[in-house]
Amino acid sequence: MSLCHHTVYNEAGHEVLKPTMRRPLTFISLAVLLQACATPATDPAEALLDAQPAPAELADTLERPIPDASVYPLLVAEFALRRRNYDIALEHYLAQAPVLRDPAVSAHATHLAQYMQRDSDALAAVQLWVELEPDNLEPNNTAATLLIRQGYTLEAIPYLEKVARGGKNANFPVLLSNFKQLNADEQAQLVTAINQLAQEFPDNIQLLLTQALIFEELEQRDEALDKLKQLFALEPYQNQATLLEAKLLLENGHKKPFARLEKALERAPEDHRLRLQYARLLTRTDMQAAKEQFELLSEQSPRNAELLLSLALINREMGNNLDAKAYLRQMLKLEQEIDQAHYYLGRIAEEEEDFRGAVYEYMQVGESKDFLSATNRAGRIMFDGSDVQEGNKYFNKVRSEYPALAEQLYSMQSDLLIRTEKLEAAMAVLQQGLEEIPESAALRYARSMLGERTGDLALMEQDLRAIISQNPDNATALNALGYTLANTTDRYDEAHDLIARALELQPDEAAILDSMGWVLYHQGRYEEAITYLRRAYDQFPDAEVAAHLGEVLWVAGKPDAARLVWQEALTKTPDHEVLVKTLQRLGVDKMESPS
Repeated sequence: MSLCHHTVYNEAGHEVLKPTMRRPLTFISLAVLLQACATPATDPAEALLDAQPAPAELADTLERPIPDASVYPLLVAEFALRRRNYDIALEHYLAQAPVLRDPAVSAHATHLAQYMQRDSDALAAVQLWVELEPDNLEPNNTAATLLIRQGYTLEAIPYLEKVARGGKNANFPVLLSNFKQLNADEQAQLVTAINQLAQEFPDNIQLLLTQALIFEELEQRDEALDKLKQLFALEPYQNQATLLEAKLLLENGHKKPFARLEKALERAPEDHRLRLQYARLLTRTDMQAAKEQFELLSEQSPRNAELLLSLALINREMGNNLDAKAYLRQMLKLEQEIDQAHYYLGRIAEEEEDFRGAVYEYMQVGESKDFLSATNRAGRIMFDGSDVQEGNKYFNKVRSEYPALAEQLYSMQSDLLIRTEKLEAAMAVLQQGLEEIPESAALRYARSMLGERTGDLALMEQDLRAIISQNPDNATALNALGYTLANTTDRYDEAHDLIARALELQPDEAAILDSMGWVLYHQGRYEEAITYLRRAYDQFPDAEVAAHLGEVLWVAGKPDAARLVWQEALTKTPDHEVLVKTLQRLGVDKMESPS
């Protein structure tokens, strides 16, 4: 018979295991049992289990009877953990933690949930752990980190305060992770709390750094530098503070912004992180110096693809494509960051007008952050070269490989064809896309705009009405249909109703304000039209809006005001098609100066 279990049979005749303990099981005996039964761990479970106190260390604090109902769930959890079945293990730990109310179980649940990146479960477990051991700094620190990560910045402050009062290094700067997302009142509460703690702990480096970072967030650079002076009086080369000072001095135009940072590197030449940040700062002012620092870093870590990529991009920026390509090919040789390497090799080939080579490199880019850009660039080269058949074949292939991106790829393909005035081919692509994805509002909208451009107003209206039918609150479609009806037909009342609905949904959108002004103009309501068009032009001083505003002013008997608007727009875009045609239609010399 096994030392760990005895065999019994259920009603169906299946063999099951039952714990042999008849008396209350202690945490010590449970740990001994697990030591006897478990096989050696070879994955993260080993670290999680090893993090628990050894049986002898549990004696003083954890030896207490376990309720009979909890013995089996804890055994299941431990065995599941050793068998890498983390979901089952965590489920049982989380269920037993509030039942047993023992710090060790809560700690175990916290650690496992953190490893599994289940922050909500980790937070629940660690808050119970803090309740059970309020003076233990580890759960307090963990609770603060998890709260901040989930957006509960203010709630994290008491936990960090507890860590600081316990004499440990509390990471107060992490409170600023979501500073921009806090509202003004929350920001003020955070600043007040930090300042109060700084008064109580005037020599706390992390609090001084946090105050400096707050000043930086508020764009008060001089105040941030003054706070850093206080910090440097206590610790002259604190890394985060040194980097922050260099950044602030650089932004202030200081002649020697990196003086302290360079001294820090003299003191710690092997500090990889510090040198990396220094190299990145140098890219703003001195590419050659940045290159030298990245070369030093790459010598220390020759297989680091991030450093090789940085060197490639710096050399490309400096016009040294030969070295840039060498670094990128080294990444390929190491089989690291392959997609980025191919993407930038394609960019360099394109710049060198090696279009065949560029397309080849872009085609090697897999699903990554550069994939859509690479696909777009490859397609543009093909369609620019009038190789429509080859370009369409390429997009069909890519869509078959990445069906989840089909809608985006159809849009991209049609946009590229429209850009090169291949309108018939673009219409065929959009038709194909809608046959495959009939519910796509994006493709239908694109086809409606192409229909307007090709003079097929019936198709345009059909597609826009289909979108509105599917989503009555689609302000873009409502505005597009209303504007087109106002601009190409005499259905002004219908156009006004559509634009008014769009304006209710987006009352400050410049394009819709322009449309409303334009339809009011066609209805003869000039003063109302001018009001809307001025609002649109103030928000978005575009030449087409200027053409509309100027035309209404002109017709309303305000030629000088019209000329002022037109002249301003002509200064920025003298050849804008809509503006030039408006002046020609009204018989206005576009070079005529205002009276």
